[in-house]
Amino acid sequence: MEKLRILSAMKVQAVEMDFQRYLLDQIDWSDRLIAIKGARGSGKTILLLQHIKKHLPLDGTALYVAMDDLFFTDNNLLSLAEEFYMSGGRYLFIDEVHKYPNWSRELKLMYDNFPKLQIVFTSSSILEIYAGESDLSRRAVTYDLREMSLREFIELDLGLKLPIYSLHEILKNHVTIAAELNRQVQVNAKFLEYLRYGVYPFFKESKVSYLSILRNTIQLIIDVDLNAVENMNYDILVKLKKLSRMIATSAPFTPNISELSNKLGISRPSLLKSLELLEKARIIQSVNKINSGTGILTKPDKVFLNNPNLLYALGDDYENKGTVRETFFVNQLFSKAKVNLAPKADFMINEKITIEVGGPSKSKMQISKTEDAYLLKENIEIGFGNTIPLWLFGFLY
Repeated sequence: MEKLRILSAMKVQAVEMDFQRYLLDQIDWSDRLIAIKGARGSGKTILLLQHIKKHLPLDGTALYVAMDDLFFTDNNLLSLAEEFYMSGGRYLFIDEVHKYPNWSRELKLMYDNFPKLQIVFTSSSILEIYAGESDLSRRAVTYDLREMSLREFIELDLGLKLPIYSLHEILKNHVTIAAELNRQVQVNAKFLEYLRYGVYPFFKESKVSYLSILRNTIQLIIDVDLNAVENMNYDILVKLKKLSRMIATSAPFTPNISELSNKLGISRPSLLKSLELLEKARIIQSVNKINSGTGILTKPDKVFLNNPNLLYALGDDYENKGTVRETFFVNQLFSKAKVNLAPKADFMINEKITIEVGGPSKSKMQISKTEDAYLLKENIEIGFGNTIPLWLFGFLY
């Protein structure tokens, strides 16, 4: 345990505070049991360490542990928590809890047995906290850490902190907002960079090797994270990789379940389950028509990759700009609004706002007779009327 304390203190001391993810100040850190879910590489570990450094006393009452530490090959989490609690520990931060087999049962016992211990744990976005041996959904408050927004990319890359705007503010005041942002930075130029390598914080390590690192990350998500949560055999893991590749080279697409089943050699229920797992893992994102059915046996109406960086990482020399634009829009909006397919345009937001996405030469003809409709254009700095720069939707968080 002493080695874990020393390692925790070293990690907290070393973490940099210059850039902080949007979620850090949105979490109510007073809750006793907090779950932070997110895709691999989105910054969950840094978030924990920054919170400790920013908000907690460095007096040994806070401990950070990673569940892939060799300590847990011979020791269990519950015993560690008990020893830590009895020695005065009050804040326990558990990273990547999905890698620990008895996570739900032991977290429940820790919550029930140590009333003065606050527990914060991170997990893969795949993990359902009610799906373990013990249902934690009534005890844990869950937060979802999204991938980086365009705004965050600019802050991390340039050190320039720009404001967050609500969807309503963007739709109604986009001309003023875009003009003010462009006075501070050439946003459109940074937007084009972001589409290729700005979604995950590790772009700071190397922009040149970013896509290669991202491909390795995707492989780890399937081989390690999905396997840790779902305990799948090797054959299914191989087919998930093949399915990811098929989607990347043809997204967005309306899945033909029978055709995909034949190509992959798996049943319809297994294919639909695979699509669900890839979505939970933040590799793909499905978008449905309004009033479409829901559930594991329901075919998604259209499937996108989760974010535009994945198009370039998995699709090799990807050049379908229309798909890149739509993928960006879906990714940035999904945490802030309900997104559906529109009958006579690209998307509907909250079942009332019509959105058409296009390049700089795109006309308004498709939405000319539609109320509360907007045209989002790529490669423009400032819009007019109901024409809005597409990049502005990267400032929602």
